[in-house]
Amino acid sequence: MKFSGKNVLVTGASRGIGAEIAKTLAGYGLKVWVNYRSGEEQAAAVKEEIVKNGGEAEIIGFDVSDEAAFVDAIKKIVETDGELSYLVNNAGITKDKLAMRMKVDEFMAVIEANLKSVFIGCREALKTMGKKRFGSVVNVASIVGETGNAGQTNYSASKGGVIAMTKSFAQEAAPRGIRYNTITPGFIATDMTDVLKDEVKEAFIAKIPLGRFGEPKEVAEAVAFLLSDQASYITGETLKVNGGMYM
Repeated sequence: MKFSGKNVLVTGASRGIGAEIAKTLAGYGLKVWVNYRSGEEQAAAVKEEIVKNGGEAEIIGFDVSDEAAFVDAIKKIVETDGELSYLVNNAGITKDKLAMRMKVDEFMAVIEANLKSVFIGCREALKTMGKKRFGSVVNVASIVGETGNAGQTNYSASKGGVIAMTKSFAQEAAPRGIRYNTITPGFIATDMTDVLKDEVKEAFIAKIPLGRFGEPKEVAEAVAFLLSDQASYITGETLKVNGGMYM
């Protein structure tokens, strides 16, 4: 994989898919800024592993839904490295509940964390990358942003919004040579799926043509491709990484 830029910010990179994305991109030679909100020790462990394997990384703590904090973080990265080449908006939360029982604040909490934060990141990346007329952004959405899911009205709305918003940013940024794309993972083997009962896992797997959950590394490699020069003529697209569960 070829990258013309020097560094990347990965939000929500202290664990799970985000951590794997950070490690994979570091393996391709990028300096990775590992974002965390509360898991400083986990973020430090991700950095340590990257450095141990010959890569370069820094940890940077901030809440992605806090506009001022996000703006300041990107400013710090640019002051340190001279640029922000790539951005992966991965951070997100869930607050699952049936819609008829869901309170507005429970709905908005997920919108703030998953959709507003991506808007802030995309906007600030466009401002920063636009100065050099180079850059690439990948937003991590979800299969449920395409299909919907009972009990996840808030999460589905936030991820569907990410998909649509990415297309709008792609159109605005294209004249400046900056690309925006989306990844929609399906069921991926993480600590969130590890706690599921075997019968629940089997029910989900029965709906997946490839017959298994995906691995975080498979999502990370898809993110790397969309960021890279190999995808230089791809923008505004949504890449499904779901084992064929939704085609």
